[in-house]
Amino acid sequence: MTTPAKPTERPLPFSALPAASGLYDPRFEHDACGVGFVVDVTGAKSHDIVCTALGALCNLDHRGASGAEVNTGDGAGILIQIPDAFLREVTRFSLPPAGA
Repeated sequence: MTTPAKPTERPLPFSALPAASGLYDPRFEHDACGVGFVVDVTGAKSHDIVCTALGALCNLDHRGASGAEVNTGDGAGILIQIPDAFLREVTRFSLPPAGA
């Protein structure tokens, strides 16, 4: 008695998604690099948040301002709030109202 032949597994094309399995569902896949967020949901400002965001950026090598050329980047970075109180303390000219 012979065993039935197994269908040959062919690798998926680069753009194909695997079938849903366990906790994985391809409906939640999206093209593009996207963005990451590091926040304190209470609105607290801290140096640790900036350090964590920089660490996340560095761990995303393809978005961490490194590209095919070692001396150029793609503009990846972090966005932080304008340090209004600090700027008011160190500037010698008047500033617009906070948030303006």
